[in-house]
Order: sequence, then C-alpha cells, then structure tokens
Amino acid sequence: MDSEKKDELQQQQQTEASSLSDTSETDDKAIDLKTEQRSHGRHGEQQPLATLTGHKHPHNPSQDPSGGLSEESLTALSRRTTAASHLSSDGHDADDADGGRGASMSRHRTGTSFGSTASRMPEHEVTFDDAGTDDDDETKGGRNSENPRDWPLWYRGWVLFCVAFSTWVTVLYSTSYTASIPGLVLEFNLANQTIATLGVTSYLVGLAVGSLVLAPLSELYGRRPVYLICMACFTILVIPTGVATSLEEIIVVRFFGAVFGAAMISNSPGTVVDISNEKYRALCMSLFSIAPFNGPVTGPLIGGFVYQAYGWRWDNWLVLILGAVAFALMFTVRETYAPALLRAKAQRRRKETGDDRWWSRYDDAASSKVQLFKENMARPFVLAVTEPILWFFNLWISLIYGILYLCFVAYPIVFSQHRGWGPGISGLAFVGIGIGTLLAIAAEPLLRRLINSHPKDPTTGRVAPEASASAMVIGAVLAATGQLVFAQTSLPVTIHWAVPIAAGIPFGAGNTLVFIYGSSYLTSAYGIYSASAMAGNAVVRSLFGGTLPLAGAAMYAALTPRWAGTLLGLLEVLFIPIPIAFYKYGDRIRARSPIIRRMREEEEENEAKRARRLARALRRQGREGEAAALERSVSGVGVGGGGGADVGSGDIAENSVATAGDAEKGNAQRGQVAI
Repeated sequence: MDSEKKDELQQQQQTEASSLSDTSETDDKAIDLKTEQRSHGRHGEQQPLATLTGHKHPHNPSQDPSGGLSEESLTALSRRTTAASHLSSDGHDADDADGGRGASMSRHRTGTSFGSTASRMPEHEVTFDDAGTDDDDETKGGRNSENPRDWPLWYRGWVLFCVAFSTWVTVLYSTSYTASIPGLVLEFNLANQTIATLGVTSYLVGLAVGSLVLAPLSELYGRRPVYLICMACFTILVIPTGVATSLEEIIVVRFFGAVFGAAMISNSPGTVVDISNEKYRALCMSLFSIAPFNGPVTGPLIGGFVYQAYGWRWDNWLVLILGAVAFALMFTVRETYAPALLRAKAQRRRKETGDDRWWSRYDDAASSKVQLFKENMARPFVLAVTEPILWFFNLWISLIYGILYLCFVAYPIVFSQHRGWGPGISGLAFVGIGIGTLLAIAAEPLLRRLINSHPKDPTTGRVAPEASASAMVIGAVLAATGQLVFAQTSLPVTIHWAVPIAAGIPFGAGNTLVFIYGSSYLTSAYGIYSASAMAGNAVVRSLFGGTLPLAGAAMYAALTPRWAGTLLGLLEVLFIPIPIAFYKYGDRIRARSPIIRRMREEEEENEAKRARRLARALRRQGREGEAAALERSVSGVGVGGGGGADVGSGDIAENSVATAGDAEKGNAQRGQVAI
C-alpha cells in the first residue's frame, strides 16, 4: 500500500509539474499568438487565430485537405512571419513610423527582445484599441479617439496643413534672406556680397545641427512639446535679426533660429506618417511635400517684393508674423507619436487604478534617455564614415543640393545685374523651378507604378531598394539638363528671358526626384538604421549647400554666368553614373555592407523565432505536419538570403516622399525632408 501511495504521489507531482510547464508554454503561446495577431492587424483590426495558424476552414480552397499547409498557404504564412518583424503592436509600420522605433531601440540597447517585453502580463498591456477606465468617453473615429489614424478626416487634414505650413515657414526663411542681401551690403557697408551670404551658410548649418540635437527629442518626449517649444524659440529669434545693428548679429542669431526650426523639418514627415493610413500615405506625403519643397523657391520671390517695397528688415518681420501664425496653428495639433501616447496611457492607467502592472511596449524606450541621446548623436557620423554606400551617395546628393542653393546666388546675378530686373521681379525667375517641383510631386503615381513594376522579393512581396534608384537616375538626368540649358541661355540678354526660366522646370523636377527617391533608397536599404544614414546625409549636404554659395559670386564674376553654370552642369553629368551604379549593382553593394548584413541577420533571426513560436502553437493543437512544414520554410533561409531585397525594403509608395520614415530614431520618421 505504501508503495502504491508513493507511486501515486510521484505521479501526481509529475502531473502538476507538467501542468505548470504546459501553463507556462500555453501562456507563451498566447502571448506569441497575440503578438502575431496584433502585428498583422491594422489599426485594431485583429486577424482571427485561424488566419495565423492555418486552421482549416471549409471555404478555404488553399488549405491542404490532408491537414497540412498547401504551398500557397505556407508561402503566405511565411510572408506573414516576415512581415511581423516590420510591424509594431499598434498597427504602425516599424519601417516608416516612430512607433516601431521604440521596440527596436529597446532591443539593441538593453539586450531584451521584443518577445521578452511581451512576456509581461498581456492583459495589462495598453494599446489603442483596448477598453479601460479612461476610454469611456472615447469613440473610435471621433475627435477624442486615441489612435491618430482613427481621427476624423477633417482633423487629420488640418494637422497635415498645420505641419506643412510651419515647415514651409522655416524653409522659406533660409532663402528669403538672399533677396535682402543688397540691402545688407548697403546698410553695413560690406566690401562684397560674399560676406553677406554667410547668413545663408549659418542657417543651413543650424538646420543640420538641429536635426541631430533636437529631432531625437520627439522620441523621448513626443512631438507636440518639441514642436511648440522649438517653434516658439524660432519665432522669437527672428526679432534680433530684424533689429540687428551688424551682420555678425544676424549670422549668429540665424544659426540658433535654424537649430530650433530644424525640429519642424525633421519631425513633420513623421507626423504625416503618424496620421495617415498605409493606403493613402503616399498621397498625404505628396501633399505635404508641396510646402517644404517649394519653400526655397517662394523665399526669394516673396522676399524680393517685400525688400523692394519696405526694406530688408521687413523680410524678417514678415517671417516673424508667419512664425507666430505657425505657432498658433501647431498649438491646435494634438500629440501624434504612438509610443508617447501609449506610454502616457499606461502611466495614466497605473495612476487611476493603483495597479503597477499596466504597461506599454514602449516603456523601455525611455528608460535610458542619456544613452539613447548619445546613440542618436554618434551613429550618423559612424555610418557616414564607415559605409561605402554613404560615401558616394552623400557626395552626390550634396553636390546636387549645393548647386540648388548656388542658384539663389546665380539667379539674381543673371536677372538683376545683367538683365536689369528689380528685386521683386527677379524673384519671379524661380517660378520655373517651382513648377518643376510641383510636376515631380504630381508624377508620383506614375513613378510609383514604374518602381513597383520591378521584380518583387518572394519573401516580403516588396521591390528591392534599387527600384527607387530608377527614379533617381531620371532625376539626375533632368537636373543636369536643366542646369546646362539655363547656363547656355542665361546670356547674352538677346535670348528671351522665358528660355532660362523654362530651363528651371527640368532642373526643379530633377532635384525633387533626387531628394525624394534618394531618401526612399536610404530608408529601404538601411531599414532601422535609415534615420542615422539620413541624418548624416543631412549634415553633409547642409555643409555643401551652405558653403558653395560663398564662392558663387566670385565664380560667376570670373567665369561669367554662362560658363560658370556650364561647369556646374558638367559636374552633375559627371556624377550621373552614381545613381546608375546603385540601380544596376545596388544589391551587390548592399551585400558587402557590414551594417546591412548585421541588420539582415537580426531580421532573419526574428523571423525564425516567430516561426518557431507559431509552430509550437500548431503542435499544441496536434497539427505536427503543419508545424514541421512551417519550420522547414524558414530553416533554409541563410544569412544574406534573398539578395538583400527584403532588408528594410518597405513600401516604395510610403517612402517615396522622404519620409522616412524612420524606424530607428529621430528621423523616422524623422523622415528628413531634403530641404
């Protein structure tokens, strides 16, 4: 009897231990499946468990009647597991939104994985679509909805207008200054215009510094406080330039004003991504881009008429008025940054309920602000120095950018000095560039079709990053053509003025295509590191854009506008092979990149982990064949599989207008509008 009781007791203990193990594994399974569901669901629309596990459905023709997964279903399921690594819990794309950045940065910084974060009690995780004590007065799709993508259409349109207008003001200020340079020369008895051009240089350098220093703060504190504080400081710093008594004052104050203004330029594309659904994101980004991309063009146009009528100081007073209006508009914009919203919601739940178990998956992202800030500051420079892709890419983009800003020196020389136009009328010469910019943005659907016509990666279902390089090639050719035509027709004055102005159309269109799809290429190629790559590019191109105009006046005086412009056009022709090389050999170039290889390994490792979790869930349901098939589908994926086509490729339609989106830090979606 004693022996029987002892055996019975041991059997009971083993049963309890097995039960505990099963419970633990079941919890893991539930968490994994919940993560899979949330990852694949868009904006709170969770997919049924059967969709993720391959559960038989009487009306599912793709289901293998033998109980296993058919090849079609297996491919789709494998694609879902791959896509899960690109999606965050709230339905925001990790490649194009800051929402995915928090989890990514948490994993790299603390060593904890996405799964370990989710191992906290899932029923206490706050999301946009959960019910709670603070959601009683909120209705999905209403003004008070927590998810920015569920806000009413009119309010999202209003947010789009507000951020576009505010970004336009900060960009306009960079070039409206050029119209008032003659007044500065007279006011301060300057020896030449080159010295006065330092005001443009200091502003562009300030934009670069601000993008690195201030833009990442939105990841820590949200977008709204960064917008309001920086826009207020930007507006206030216009006042000293309006009452300045020396050029030195103007140069210094413009630098600090640009540092704060950079917050709008670097973060506003992220706001557009925050509020736009995937289907309409390309359209939203195109509409937004009209304002910042035309800022450099409208600056000298508006500034010229203001200077001619009221003097150079009123160019500053106009920006002061516009800045105050922009601040008032931004005051009406709610917080849109998903991690900040969810962190605040979790904190609010903990306070209201007294239960510390409430959490969000972005809590860890703010745990080491100093370390995060250091990473954001250092990584752009590390990538710019160590990545061969960025060596050539940054050089080419910087040349294009520098020549664009050199035009703001060249056009007044051609149309004011040689053709005798007044400051206001000469500003109208930039209309050609503005028209070209608008045409490039309007052509986005056609270019998207061209890009999406390229072969897609079978794993991700997306085109390779090199597809966007095809639009870069078109832009490079148009920019060089426009520059050469303008140079050869600018003089003599017997050539009708409409010809050099019309040359600005292909020039403006080409520059816009290069900036937009260049950003798209970096976003696709570098995935979670795209923000750092684009931030480094912003610094280098701003230095070029700020320094080349300093040599513009002397160069055009020594070589004449015709031959100086021709020299610049030939330089652009000389660099056309760079985008062509990215288009033809980009996959091989990326395969040799250490950072991209490391990113690819991490993506494949995450894919394998998710597949194993899903296979475990299938085995729990007694579907061993399906589980084994799923494991085999990912076991053959080696490091570097897919030729790199799946590395952070993202949807070209989403990334086609600079945004970035960013997946890793400030630009993310900082997006880094190329201005």
